[in-house]
Amino acid sequence: MMEQKRKSEKAILERRVKLTGMGKALAGKKVCFGDQTRYRLLSGQTILDLAVEAAGQALMNAGVRIEEIDCIVCAMATPLQAIPCNAALVHERMAKGLSIPAVDINTTCTSFISAVDIFSCLVDIGRYERVLILSGDTASAALNPGQKESFELFSDGAAACVLERAEEKEGSKVIYSRQITWSEGAHDTEIRGGCGLMPSFCMDDKNREDYYFDMKGHRILKLCARRLPDFVEGCLREAQVSREEIHMVIPHQASRALGMIMPRLGFSKEKYIDKVALYGNMVSASIPFVLCEAVETGKIRRGDLLLLIGTAAGLTVNFMLIRY
Repeated sequence: MMEQKRKSEKAILERRVKLTGMGKALAGKKVCFGDQTRYRLLSGQTILDLAVEAAGQALMNAGVRIEEIDCIVCAMATPLQAIPCNAALVHERMAKGLSIPAVDINTTCTSFISAVDIFSCLVDIGRYERVLILSGDTASAALNPGQKESFELFSDGAAACVLERAEEKEGSKVIYSRQITWSEGAHDTEIRGGCGLMPSFCMDDKNREDYYFDMKGHRILKLCARRLPDFVEGCLREAQVSREEIHMVIPHQASRALGMIMPRLGFSKEKYIDKVALYGNMVSASIPFVLCEAVETGKIRRGDLLLLIGTAAGLTVNFMLIRY
C-alpha cells in the first residue's frame, strides 16, 4: 500500500514549466491517396533539414537565441545516423562552437511527450533553465509499397518547442504524466533490420522485408481498444481531473481509427484534434506538429488545460496533462 502511494505521489508531481515557442515543418512533396494527403521528402531534402527549420521557428517564437538554450533534445523515433546521436547532428547545424549538451530521447511515436516529461522535471528543479526539444522522422524511408495500410498512412515532418521554467503567477505547468508499456505488442509495429540484432550489412534478397516498416494494424487496434479505456480512466482519477475540465485533447495521429478510439476513451469529436486526413501519421512529430498548428490558429491559448496522449511501438502509451 505504501509503495502504491509513493508511485501515485510521484506520478502527480507538478512541474512549473511552459512551452514558450513552437515551430513546424513539412516535407516538400505532396502525395494524395484518395481523400488522404501525405507529405514525403523531396530529393536532396532530409529530416535534419526539417528539424532545424522547425527549431529555428521555435526559437524565434520564443524570442530566444540558440546561445540561451541549456540543452538540445532530439525526441525522435529513428536515428539520422547509427552514431552519433541525432541531437549532436542538430547541434552541429545550430550550435557548433557552443558547449550546449545534446541528448536523444526515443519512445518512437510518443518521444515528444517523453522528452517533455523528463526534461520538465530537470527544468523544474533548476538543472536547466531552457531546453530546445525537436521531433521528426523520415517515415517514408522504410515503408513497404506492398503493405498498403502503412504505405498510405505516413508523412515526413518535424516540430520543435522551447521548454522553460514558468513563474508561479503564470500558471503554466505539467500537472500529471504517466507512461506504461505493454510489450505483448512489441512486434506489432517494428523494423526488424538495420541495427544490432540484424545489422544493415546482413540484408539480402531473402530477408529484405525485415528492413521495411511492418505494422499489424488490426492487432494494435485490438490491444488499444482492450487496455486504453481503463488506463485513461485511471490517469484521470489519479490526477483528479474530469474530462469536462480538459479544453482540448491532442492525440498522436496514429491512423484513421482515431475517430473510433477516442469516443471509447470518453472524448467527443469536438474535444480532440484529428488531422489524419490532412497529414497522416508523422511519428514523433505528430503530437507537437498538431499542437503547434493549434497554437498558431488560436485553437489553443494560454491557460488552457490540455491532454497529450499517444501510443507508440512497444506498445508504449503516454498520458500528460499540461496547463498551457
